[in-house]
This record gives sequence, C-alpha cells and structure tokens, in this order.
Amino acid sequence: MSKNKPKEELEKLGKNILEQIKKQKNPEIVIPIRALSNINYDEKSKTIVMGEKVSSRYFFNIAHAKKFLQTLEIASIIKKELLETNKHEHLRGIFYIAKRTIPKTNINIVDDQVESDKIIEDLEVITGLSREQMHISANKMGSLVGNIIIEDSGDKIDCSKLGKGGYSIPSITDEIEFKKVNAKYVLYMEKASTFERLVEDKFWAKNNAILVTSQGQTTRGIRRLLQRLSEEHNLPIYVLCDGDIYGAYIYSVLKYGSIALSHASERLTIPSVKYVGITMDDVIKYDLKKQLIKLDEKDLARIKQVSKYDWFKNNKDWQRQFKMMKEFNGKVEIQSLSSKGVSFISEIYLPEKIKKKDFLE
Repeated sequence: MSKNKPKEELEKLGKNILEQIKKQKNPEIVIPIRALSNINYDEKSKTIVMGEKVSSRYFFNIAHAKKFLQTLEIASIIKKELLETNKHEHLRGIFYIAKRTIPKTNINIVDDQVESDKIIEDLEVITGLSREQMHISANKMGSLVGNIIIEDSGDKIDCSKLGKGGYSIPSITDEIEFKKVNAKYVLYMEKASTFERLVEDKFWAKNNAILVTSQGQTTRGIRRLLQRLSEEHNLPIYVLCDGDIYGAYIYSVLKYGSIALSHASERLTIPSVKYVGITMDDVIKYDLKKQLIKLDEKDLARIKQVSKYDWFKNNKDWQRQFKMMKEFNGKVEIQSLSSKGVSFISEIYLPEKIKKKDFLE
C-alpha cells in the first residue's frame, strides 16, 4: 500500500459525507457490524471472517449523532495529526486529543478511552485500513530472542545478544525488516515467566529456535510478527499455553482469528500454527494431577461456550481435551512442569514433544 492510500481512504469518507450534505440528504456512515451475529467461519481458509451485515449511523438521529461526530472527529485527528505529519500516536494519546468539549455545550466529544478505541475499530472496517496503517499504536507487551537480526527504525538489532530480556516487540511490527533469520521454528508462549526460564536455559540456542512471549492474550503486533515469520520465512509456529480453556482460546486466536478482529483476519491469522502444550494428556503422562487447579463456574461456562465454536466443535482432538478438563475438574499451568525439575520444560518436555511432533491442531 502506498503512503498516500491511508490518507486517501479517510479523505474518501469525508468527501462522501460532503456529497450527501450537498444533496441535502441526512448524512450517513455505513458500518459493517462487528458482532457474533455477523461472524462466519470460513472452512476453506480456516479463518474467522466478517459477514456482510451492515448498520448505518445518521447525523440527524439523536441516538446516532454523537457517534457520528466522534467518527468524523477521530478520522480528522488521524489524517491531520498522524498521516500528514508521518507521526505515530498511542491509543491513549488519540483519546486525549479527542477529549474536548463540543463548542457552546458542556458535552465532551469522548468521555473515556473505550469510546475512542471503538471508533478506531469502526474506522478500520469502514475504510479497510488497519490501525497500524493509520499510525496508531498500543501497549508493548512482548519479547523476542533468537538467531534473528532485524532493522527497526534504522537500527539493526541482533536478537541473540540482548540478554535475558530480549527484544521488546513494538506495537506496530509491519515496519520491521528481517535482515537475517536462522531458525528451525518459532515457539510462542503466553507467559513471560516461561520465556525467562527458556532464555536462561539457552533453549533457543540449543534448539535453534526463536522464542516469543506476551502477557496473556496475544497482541496484534505479536500476531502480525508471527504471521510474517511464518509466511516470509516459512517457519513453523508452535504455541505453548496453560492447559485450560483460556490457553486453548489463545491458540485458536492465532490459528483462526478472533471475533473482535474478524475484519483483520487476513493479516493476523496463521492457519498452520500448532499447539505444543500443555495438554490434559500431559497431566497423565507426567503425573501432574496434584498440580491441577480446580475449575470454577466461570471456567466451566467458558469451556461450554468455546467448545461450541465452529472451529472447535468438529475437532475431535480438542473436544477430547475439553472433555478431560471437565472429567478432571481441573486446569494445569505451564509452571506445573517445574515440579519435575526447574529445567524439565527446556531439557525434556519441549525437546521430546517437538521431536515427536506431538502437537494438537
């Protein structure tokens, strides 16, 4: 996409509104519906995609007027403050720029960040642009280590020489250039504590792997980074999460996409990703029943919900995992493997599983 394309798309939105006003029409913004009712699972691409249902936001409608104004105001901020100056701003910064009183009223354009964040997501589906293309960033919540050299903002960074902390993955990873990649696979894990254990044990060097972590749910920047490593360098992506329904969901977001970001599935999903653990079978194999944490009502409700998703309901292997969770009435964390030895995960568990290709898909 050319540098001018994002700006042109936002200008197109403004020109469309202006044309409606000239024709003395009630200004309207058409927005694809971002809800479960408009989400489909595409069997062919194995991804979650947005349907064709839309809603309209009218200026001369008391229920729509404020959101209509917010949409145009934030679009204007993005165009003038970011794209035209070639600068980036955080989601929080966009909120504060927009947080001002409408002239001759005591009403704020936005009252909290949730409002501005939702408008930015609306602008993504209206324009077809990603948040990153609009120069909007979010919190950095990830690290990377391995035999990979990248160029970030003109700086060449060797990710094998950054100590225990590794490279701090930025919110926007489309702008990163891979200068050299030497690895057999990428291992993504949800927990930073597991990452720290594997880094200290030099797992990445001994197994020629790239290690990536986040804090819980995977960020958009990390998802895009993993997708790029998969597509541009043909690297297998393995996922290591807690043995619970939330770990299964984190894996599914990487593989199939998410309901909230169905409009961005094409640039975020990795259909080839595989789940390396931890599983309910590991509880039996490694005698971890004493390490199980009892399920609560929230866990059971989530298992029931997730197991019915189209991308899980016909998957026999995952249905078996969900059934075992309920039979054990328990979940197990990655750190439970430490009960077998501090370095058990890096010296035995992961090498054996990856060598035997003992994955869930």
